[in-house]
Amino acid sequence: MFTKTKQGALVVCLFLFLFVVIGGGLHLNPGGALLAAATGTPLAIHFFNRRWAGRGVEHNPPPSSRSPGSARSVAEAHAETEAFVRQ
Repeated sequence: MFTKTKQGALVVCLFLFLFVVIGGGLHLNPGGALLAAATGTPLAIHFFNRRWAGRGVEHNPPPSSRSPGSARSVAEAHAETEAFVRQ
């Protein structure tokens, strides 16, 4: 319930922000500013949802530290680091 209220409040704030910025910045009349904010709010929400949709959860989580593959890769990375430092 709190999440939906928070998201709704953020949408209202975004709408008001776009109404003031677009309306004042482009010197629109109130009707034009309302129309611009009403069409810009869903576009901005869609853009941010698409932009950060893949950053939340990885599809291929890294192997756990107990798996033998990760221990081998750590050892290989350590050896590569030592070889680079020696050069």
